[in-house]
Parts: sequence; C-alpha cells; structure tokens
Amino acid sequence: MENERVDQIIDKHGAEPSGLIQILLEIQSENNWLPKSALERVGERLGVPLTRIQHIATFYKAFSLVPKGRNKVHICMGTACHVRGAQRVLDTVQDVIGIKPGETDLDLKFSLETVNCLGCCALGPVMEINGKTHGKLTPAETANVLKSYE
Repeated sequence: MENERVDQIIDKHGAEPSGLIQILLEIQSENNWLPKSALERVGERLGVPLTRIQHIATFYKAFSLVPKGRNKVHICMGTACHVRGAQRVLDTVQDVIGIKPGETDLDLKFSLETVNCLGCCALGPVMEINGKTHGKLTPAETANVLKSYE
C-alpha cells in the first residue's frame, strides 16, 4: 500500500491517535492485511510508536499482519454445528482449497478460520464466506459453494 493512500486514510480520520483503530480497520479492509510499511507510515503521521501499533494489531482478531485471501472462509465448530457434521464440512474445505485453519492459499484466493459460533445454530453445520452464511451443509454442497467463489 502506497504512502499516499495511507495518508488519505489518516487525513479522513483526523490524523489523531484516537483514530488509530479506525485507520487500521480501513487499511485492513482495503488490503486484507496490514502491511508493515503502512503501519510505519501511520506511526510517523500519528506520533504513535510502531511497537504500540503492532501491539494493537496483534491484540484484535480483526487485524492480520500477514496477507489474507480475497475470500474469508469461517467454519463454525460450535456444539450445534459439531454434532451436525461440522468436521466433515471442515475436512471438505481443507481438501478443496488445500489449506488448514489459520492459513491462506498461495494465490491469495482463500483464507480459512474456524470459529466457536456464528450465531445461527439452527442452520448447522454452517460455513460463512465473506459474511454470507451457508447452512445445513453436506460435504458435496460445501464443495459446490466453494467452487462458486473461485
């Protein structure tokens, strides 16, 4: 991410340390991660030490210091989903896209995470991709859903 774009984001949020999280969220939203060069620029402009920015970026799960895929896949592993076959859904996702939870594929197409609950227990097992919920999945349906995002 170029300094010019980072500067635009900072200026939009008032160039004050109190806007740090909002600035990081916008950078994350545009890039799918927080490049170190962008964090350094934010630190320079706001007068906030890089170590403090990195502390915040690693504390909140919304932020990533490594590149993430364009499609964020979340598999619910909560109790309701688990008893309805969440592990089979997860196994299918791993087979189809070739990564494990916490990983991103080399093409930056997919990132995979497991979560404890997506809040739609009646639809279990559930997979969420880019905020869109896919419920009552079988392994075959899971593979078809993933193919629609490729």
